[in-house]
Amino acid sequence: MLTLICRHFIARASAYYALITITLLTMVPTLSLAPPGEHLTHISTKDFITVHTRNTPTTYYEGRQGPTGFEYELMHRFADYLGVSLNLDASHHPESVLPAVREKGDLGAAALPLLPDSPGVHYTRPIIQMQPLVVYRRGLNGIKEPSDLVGLELGTLSEAGTDEALRDLQRRHPTLSWKESHELEVAELLARVEDGTLDAAVIFEHQFRLNRLFFPNVERGFILGDPLSMAWAVPSGRGLGLLEAANRFLQDLQESGTLDRLVSRYFGHDDYLEYVGTRTFLDHLDARLPRYTALFQQAARETEFDWKLLAAVGYQESHWDPDAVSPTGVRGLMMLTNPTAGEMGVTDRTNPAQSIDGGARYLRSIKDRLPEGITGDDRLFMAMAAYNVGLGHLYDARKIAEMRGGDPDSWQDVRAALPLLQQREWHSQTRYGYARGGEPVIYVRNIRRYYEMIQYVERSRQQFFQLEQMPVNDDPLVLFELVPPLD
Repeated sequence: MLTLICRHFIARASAYYALITITLLTMVPTLSLAPPGEHLTHISTKDFITVHTRNTPTTYYEGRQGPTGFEYELMHRFADYLGVSLNLDASHHPESVLPAVREKGDLGAAALPLLPDSPGVHYTRPIIQMQPLVVYRRGLNGIKEPSDLVGLELGTLSEAGTDEALRDLQRRHPTLSWKESHELEVAELLARVEDGTLDAAVIFEHQFRLNRLFFPNVERGFILGDPLSMAWAVPSGRGLGLLEAANRFLQDLQESGTLDRLVSRYFGHDDYLEYVGTRTFLDHLDARLPRYTALFQQAARETEFDWKLLAAVGYQESHWDPDAVSPTGVRGLMMLTNPTAGEMGVTDRTNPAQSIDGGARYLRSIKDRLPEGITGDDRLFMAMAAYNVGLGHLYDARKIAEMRGGDPDSWQDVRAALPLLQQREWHSQTRYGYARGGEPVIYVRNIRRYYEMIQYVERSRQQFFQLEQMPVNDDPLVLFELVPPLD
């Protein structure tokens, strides 16, 4: 079922996204810090800025708590900086962003490569570096250097910057050819590598890091050429006020360290789950999870957790196997100990309903017992860590974090302290002593990624049903244009 859904979803996504135009209004106090200029004055007068972008994981998408994405974070902050609302047009593919900026304004923010000779626009200072990367279908051997691409079914996106890297390469390897698409996005391109329509593709490295878990048959190849700079685009001929304001805003983000933190949040992880584990998870997601979804949803309603988070905990604990048993006697779908089961009133740990209900209530009880100073995601992550290692060891790690000059209420600082419970120098100074403190770090990390993957699949299923009635061409290569060899 999952395979069928993904196939239909990818095939129809192009048509779907072409219809999306989303307006997001975030009202903020008017406090313009930007210098004057014709264009900037117009934005201030109408009290909103229109940003042309793309509906992708690296730019903008609807997350569990509303709009999110790396560039969405930047756009939203920039609108606040200007003291105006944000009007977001997310209907674009790469080649349509710059024409929209030239003809309609105000700003293009869509993983745009900084290409200085682009007519009709000015680019801001670079935001991040984007390194072109060759990826290929697992099982194809010897894809190690540019000459290995000759003769392959190779694809990329038009006017995204990766096509320029291929054109540079073609000058050295004239027999190289590839296919470009004006309508697909990165995930759709990777899906075509996954299903064998393409042998390989060229995308950016950060895009692969963000998408690789969902395409386990796509392998990292080699970097291609020099990195490009991601930048924003504004229309030329309307004064430099908006450009100067954007540059000052981006410089402030960089100097304050905020930009680095955003890059780390969105692109800083890519190897949490290795290939076999990812395939196993996706198989179980289709075969096992549906049996227990209603139980997770019921437990979530009673404990005020997201049911998908509870499902992610259950997968980390047992792979959704109600008969799972650990060498230490912990058992059941949520792997409860005998004392914990007794505390939660669970009489049969192998009963899925009792296990899920007991595990959810136990996680809630841990979260409720944490100090009030721990808030937000920090509180959730520490509760999950304590579910794994025990509340006493978590408190010991908080103490170590404080001894090292960190914040005991910050998951980031406690996460760094937990592995130190394995070192005598540190655990000898704690109440509960030695613990395998590296395990809860991996535990929380994996649950977060399982949760993201369940979210992704659920969102794909919803979009699949929306797309079901839309016409689609049966030719998997119809969306590509061939770039022939030079010879």
